[in-house]
Amino acid sequence: MAAYLQWRRFVFFDKELVKEPLGNDGAAPGATPASGSAASKFLCLPPGITVCDSGRGSLVFGDMEGQIWFLPRSLQLTGFQAYKLRVTHLYQLKQHNILASVGEDEEGINPLVKIWNLEKRDGGNPLCTRIFPAIPGTEPTVVSCLTVHENLNFMAIGFTDGSVTLNKGDITRDRHSKTQILHKGNYPVTGLAFRQAGKTTHLFVVTTENVQSYIVSGKDYPRVELDTHGCGLRCSALSDPSQDLQFIVAGDECVYLYQPDERGPCFAFEGHKLIAHWFRGYLVIVSRDRKVSPKSEFTSRDSQSSDKQILNIYDLCNKFIAYSAVFEDVVDVLAEWGSLYVLTRDGRVHALQEKDTQTKLEMLFKKNLFEMAINLAKSQHLDSDGLAQIFMQYGDHLYSKGNHDGAVQQYIRTIGKLEPSYVIRKFLDAQRIHNLTAYLQTLHRQSLANADHTTLLLNCYTKLKDSSKLEEFIKTKSESEVHFDVETAIKVLRQAGYYSHALYLAENHAHHEWYLKIQLEDIKNYQEALRYIGKLPFEQAESNMKRYGKILMHHIPEQTTQLLKGLCTDYRPSLEGRSDREAPGCRANSEEFIPIFANNPRELKAFLEHMSEVQPDSPQGIYDTLLELRLQNWAHEKDPQVKEKLHAEAISLLKSGRFCDVFDKALVLCQMHDFQDGVLYLYEQGKLFQQIMHYHMQHEQYRQVITVCERHGEQDPSLWEQALSYFARKEEDCKEYVAAVLKHIENKNLMPPLLVVQTLAHNSTATLSVIRDYLVQKLQKQSQQIAQDELRVRRYREETTRIRQEIQELKASPKIFQKTKCSICNSALELPSVHFLCGHSFHQHCFESYSESDADCPTCLPENRKVMDMIRAQEQKRDLHDQFQHQLKCSNDSFSVIADYFGRGVFNKLTLLTDPPTARLTSSLEAGLQRDLLMHSRRGT
Repeated sequence: MAAYLQWRRFVFFDKELVKEPLGNDGAAPGATPASGSAASKFLCLPPGITVCDSGRGSLVFGDMEGQIWFLPRSLQLTGFQAYKLRVTHLYQLKQHNILASVGEDEEGINPLVKIWNLEKRDGGNPLCTRIFPAIPGTEPTVVSCLTVHENLNFMAIGFTDGSVTLNKGDITRDRHSKTQILHKGNYPVTGLAFRQAGKTTHLFVVTTENVQSYIVSGKDYPRVELDTHGCGLRCSALSDPSQDLQFIVAGDECVYLYQPDERGPCFAFEGHKLIAHWFRGYLVIVSRDRKVSPKSEFTSRDSQSSDKQILNIYDLCNKFIAYSAVFEDVVDVLAEWGSLYVLTRDGRVHALQEKDTQTKLEMLFKKNLFEMAINLAKSQHLDSDGLAQIFMQYGDHLYSKGNHDGAVQQYIRTIGKLEPSYVIRKFLDAQRIHNLTAYLQTLHRQSLANADHTTLLLNCYTKLKDSSKLEEFIKTKSESEVHFDVETAIKVLRQAGYYSHALYLAENHAHHEWYLKIQLEDIKNYQEALRYIGKLPFEQAESNMKRYGKILMHHIPEQTTQLLKGLCTDYRPSLEGRSDREAPGCRANSEEFIPIFANNPRELKAFLEHMSEVQPDSPQGIYDTLLELRLQNWAHEKDPQVKEKLHAEAISLLKSGRFCDVFDKALVLCQMHDFQDGVLYLYEQGKLFQQIMHYHMQHEQYRQVITVCERHGEQDPSLWEQALSYFARKEEDCKEYVAAVLKHIENKNLMPPLLVVQTLAHNSTATLSVIRDYLVQKLQKQSQQIAQDELRVRRYREETTRIRQEIQELKASPKIFQKTKCSICNSALELPSVHFLCGHSFHQHCFESYSESDADCPTCLPENRKVMDMIRAQEQKRDLHDQFQHQLKCSNDSFSVIADYFGRGVFNKLTLLTDPPTARLTSSLEAGLQRDLLMHSRRGT
């Protein structure tokens, strides 16, 4: 039971008298004019009003004259004669424009019920659709109360003898309606109300001594007695859904609320209750201070009509009195157009207009009644922004009073509406770290925190050294439940020294870089960092090895090298120490990891050799680095046996064929490390015979010079000439090597004798005995050549003489063709046949098949063509030789002329396949002549 004396009182309603509309200079019909001009400003209702109701935009009144009056919002009062004597009860439906009334048309106890359709007219008055007597039986009794269900299917009438009639069916028609007695009792019925819950319809019945409920939507109308005390007339009402449609009974001691099957809460509102009404969540009660028995309500009302009465408006949800005022002789309280209207006996209408929510809240704020303001705002369905504003003001109030714990609870309720920095600044200034932590925790739980809030919260945890709260905050079950920026949390935890917590976040939320950074830079746990990298996907493992590889190589070189080998060959992430063999393997570019081994040559060598063996198609940089590493080791090795082994490894690598495209790079590496065997091998592979010769000459390796000439002289004959020049410049006794060179020059006819003599003339130790044999043999060969040439000339002359004689004979004497066989098919000649002066004869069809032209003999044509080609070549060469000699004599720069002819390929050797062996000798002589010319041009320049 709640005592109303403890409830606060407020003035949430504005009171004013309803004024007449402008232009209405006369009083209402039947009204007594008030004295004075000021009195005419206020609306005055007709005298003798007995009953009131409201709905459908009008206030409805019934008077002692039998008239029903309507007061719309325009305040233009209209009425009609409904009964001949008086109107005793009215009920205006809220969802239909239907009015039910009870009145008397004749003297005596004979009340009639009339149903009016206000939308239809009958001679200017509303249409009365039904009239029937209200008395249930033959005994006369007075109607005490009336109610109608909004679905127009139920109407209940209560009587002073304690009976209740139920009209079931369409109340607007006699034919579809059935009336029966629902209740009989010994006490007058003072209140009725229908309550609809789903498909079930209940009827509350209250008398002066009890409260009951009936289920009228079914059969047999089961009854439940709810209480053993009742109330007076007009002291009951049905609440709205905010109070769950409870039936309100206002007794003198308490106000009771009822459900259809049980009694609900009660409120101790003292005073003799005259009127109970429900208005928009408020309970409106009109009462007198002097206690009067409810039973006397039927008889003694007039005797106390001049008493002052108190109107209280209660907010049952928020437990306060919204308004309280004193009136004289209240006739009734009506609700329409969003306001309350209080009718008094003097005909005046007092309007109670509820203040807006903001005004009511400001009144509460002034009194620091924030809890009440919050409850009021919720009951008024204020939006979240408005509620947040109240919470903020309440929090500010508590904060100013030093109640920081209560303040932070209110500030927490503003999250999402109030800028968090407003709250954070307050508690930072007050150094209330516990309160700040509570606020930030809620901010994160609602996923409204940013990186700065996360930083601040974690700093609060670390300042408080609250490891349990810290673990609870960071150890969420899944990624979707994280209410903070993980990366920011890792940074803060790392900075505060909570490395294990930071590692937990980094590992569980796949922040691999942070995990490795903490392990390597803070904890120095290199083994764990390397293990973690081995579990990562390929792309991330590759990038992190590039970033942290040098650190890992410095501290754990063997394990790091092993991981790099796998990463560059066939990488699969390891799962709890076991490699995932089902996943497809990936491999990184091994050349990119070479810088990691900058200070670890032993591991670098192992890595490079592994890559070259397991992955032959490794990048060229692997082989280049491996060669450089082997050459460095060879150059710095002191042990002869180990040095020999390293020498063999370097040569083996050079011979692997991996340096064909980077020949110059390999050559530079070998030269840098003075690896002569590798240099010579690369010279030979690159056909750089001149460089090989020059190398041996620099090192005065005479035997190797001869060996090079013997091995490569066929490909580059000038090597022998260079060798002769080299030995010729030596002042040492090199007769043996000069003789060997001269022998080869003689055999190959590489140099003319004069040039040989001139070359050896520079050597003071080379006597005539050195070249005597060479000159003798050369002269002998030339003598033999001369003899052969003379014999050939003589033979050519004889052949020429013979041919001239044949020509003469052909010109002067006839030619007899006596051939009997074809020169092609060796068959007997038959006509037609073809004969040539050379003596060959052919069948005509054979000649046509094998001949290339009609004028040439098919048998003699190949030999004749050779001769013609030789003649043309000699003529062309003779012309070219004459032109070359002319330009050489006339030019100031003989060397440029010779270079020009060399560029055009004039001196290139042209050997015909049909040339006899002597032609080669001739060409060698011509080559000698070319050298003489070249020497002549050198001397000339």
